[in-house]
Amino acid sequence: MSDRLPPLTALRAFEAAARHVSFAKGAAELNVTPAALSFQIKSLEEHLGQPLFRRLNRAVELTEAGRALLPGTTQGFTALADAWRAARRIGDVTTLTVTAGPAFTAKWLAPRLFAFAQAHPDIELRFSASLRIMDFERDEIDVAIRFGFSDDAGLFSVPIIQEWMTPMMTPKLAQTIQSIEDLQNAVLLHQDDIAFLNPPADWRIWFRAAGLDAPPKGGPRFSQADHAIDAALSGIGVVLGRLSLTHASLADGLLVAPFPIALQTEAQYRFVCPQGAEDRPQVKAFLDWILQQTQDMAGYETGRKIIPAT
Repeated sequence: MSDRLPPLTALRAFEAAARHVSFAKGAAELNVTPAALSFQIKSLEEHLGQPLFRRLNRAVELTEAGRALLPGTTQGFTALADAWRAARRIGDVTTLTVTAGPAFTAKWLAPRLFAFAQAHPDIELRFSASLRIMDFERDEIDVAIRFGFSDDAGLFSVPIIQEWMTPMMTPKLAQTIQSIEDLQNAVLLHQDDIAFLNPPADWRIWFRAAGLDAPPKGGPRFSQADHAIDAALSGIGVVLGRLSLTHASLADGLLVAPFPIALQTEAQYRFVCPQGAEDRPQVKAFLDWILQQTQDMAGYETGRKIIPAT
């Protein structure tokens, strides 16, 4: 028996019909007639020398040979489709798809995108705001902005923001909270999305770094940092604001950070993409732009006592 592969069109017809267990549905997916699909499958069976389907009265079912052929055929066409998409993306220098967490997208990227669009009108930016670690090939992602502890083996990865946090509030609320000790009677806003940090960086650790007793119990809890920041902007309470997510609000005077003590976590934001993709024109332009934007954040460290979270 020859190991020569049959035509791809015949294999494609088989895979579609076998996956749907229906010649009619397989034909509809491939936009051909059932008769044309049946002809392709018949030629495939002749090439193999045995049937792949049992033709029943109003249905079909796979034979043992068909069941053996289907998994590898499906995987093969999936791999071909992935490879084709990857090759097309390499030739596309005008589209850039970026994934980042919802909070970072809303509070850091979104306020700055107009500047990038003005500087690079030829690049179409597409965003996927998700906390899920996406696969560059499967999800057709060009760049990921990831926050946490580096685990980027085999990828191009550049640190872009070293995160630190300090109490932040509206200027109006700051009129009533004029000393660190006043925080012991304030409404504190809690963020559950940084619970993974180890060592932790939360109110308990900040109070200890400031030489205070344990923080007051209670206070609203938020699953996402941007929601906690929005609550602080409304004047509800004090947020342990992360510089990356509050920079725009600080720059606009909507929030103030009156106390010098800040916690620094080992977690950081990284610009991540597949090895070699960093040289693609739109990826390089985006990285250069991000690095320039992060330089503007350095001034907020002046006069602060930044303490590693332990």
